[in-house]
Amino acid sequence: MAVEKLQKKVKKAPKGVAIIFGVTGLVGKQLLEKLLARSKWKVYGVARRPETAMIKKSNTNPNYHFISCNLLDPFETQMKLSHLNDVTHVFWVTWASQFPLDSIECYEQNKSMMSNALDSILPRAKGLKHFSLQTGTKHYVSLNGGSFDNIVKRVCYYDENCPRVETQVGCNFYYGLEDLLKERLAGMVPWSVHRPGLIIGSSQKTLYNFMGSLCVYGTICKYLNLPFIFGGRKECWEEQFIDSSDARLVAKQQIWAATNDLVQSNNGQAFNSINGDDSTWKDIWAPIGEKFGAIVPWEMMSEEFTYSGSMRDMGAVWKEIVRKEGLVETEMEDLANWYFLDALFRCPVKMLGTRAKADRLGFTERYHALESITHWIDVMRKEKLIP
Repeated sequence: MAVEKLQKKVKKAPKGVAIIFGVTGLVGKQLLEKLLARSKWKVYGVARRPETAMIKKSNTNPNYHFISCNLLDPFETQMKLSHLNDVTHVFWVTWASQFPLDSIECYEQNKSMMSNALDSILPRAKGLKHFSLQTGTKHYVSLNGGSFDNIVKRVCYYDENCPRVETQVGCNFYYGLEDLLKERLAGMVPWSVHRPGLIIGSSQKTLYNFMGSLCVYGTICKYLNLPFIFGGRKECWEEQFIDSSDARLVAKQQIWAATNDLVQSNNGQAFNSINGDDSTWKDIWAPIGEKFGAIVPWEMMSEEFTYSGSMRDMGAVWKEIVRKEGLVETEMEDLANWYFLDALFRCPVKMLGTRAKADRLGFTERYHALESITHWIDVMRKEKLIP
C-alpha cells in the first residue's frame, strides 16, 4: 500500500519547475506559454506589477502560479520567494529601467535585483538544474563617447567569444549580471546567456516595445489617413544595423539550452539569439504599412521625420480609437515609446551577430523579420490591443 502511494506521488511530481522573472514581458509571456505546453511542467511567474485582467484570463492553467514582487526590495523578495524549494530552472528576462543604459546607477540596480533573487532562491533550490539569463547584442558595443564613424562603416558580425567593450564612460549591466552568476553559481549549476537584438513580440508594459510603438503608429496613420513614413537615417533604411529577434525564437532557444544536456556548461554558455535574416527596412516597410491598411507613399523614408515630434500629441486620438474599436484600455504611452523608435531608426552602431554557434549545436529555428512583424500584428489584434 505504501509503495502504491509512493508511485502515485512520483507520477504526479512535475517534470520541471521553472521560475520566470519578467513573466509579463515580451519573452516572458512566450516562455510561460511554451513551458506550460510541455508535459508535466510547473511554472512560477514573477513580475513587479500585478497581472492585468487580460493576462489573468489567458493564464488559467493550474500549473501556473503568479507572484507580484518588487525584486529591488530585498525584504519583499525574501518573503515572497524564499519558500520556493522546488525550482529546477530559472529564466531571467527582466531588468530595472529606472536609470539610463550604461550608467553606473543602472548597472548597480540590475545587479542588486538579481542578487536579491539569488539570495532568496539558491539556499532552498537544491534541485536547481539551469539558470538562463537574457541580455542582448548590445553586449558587443558601447553607445557612450567617441565617434561612431568607423564603426558604422565597418560591417562586423559578432560571435559569442568577442571580448567585452572597454569604455571609460559608463557600465554595461549585462557584464555585471554574467559576473554575478559566475560568482554565485560557483561552477555548480549550468547556466546560459542569450543575446537577442530587436525583440519582436507583444506586451502591454515594456519600455523598449518595438511592436507596440509600430502598431500604434500604423493604427493612427490609418485612422487619420496619414502617410506611413520611415523616419530615420538613410543608412539605417538601406542597411541592417540590428538583428531582429522574434520573441518565440528567443524563448525556444532558452528552453532548448536549459533542457539539452549536450549544451550544458557550468562555466556559462553564451548564444546570440537572432532571427538570422538580412532584410532591411527598405525591403519590408511597404508590406508592413499595407498590413495596417495605411497609406504607403512613394517616398517612404524621411530623415527629417521624427516619431516623438509627430506622435507625441496623439494621446487623445489613441483614446478615441480604443473607445471606438472596443480595445483593451491602454494609454498611448503604455504601448508606444516614440523616443525609442527615433533612436532605433537612427542607430549609430551596427549590432549584428552570427548564428553559427547555435546552428552548429543544433538550434536551427529561424524567422524572417517581415514574417515576425506580421505575426505579432495579428497577435496584438487578437489580444485587442490594436484594431
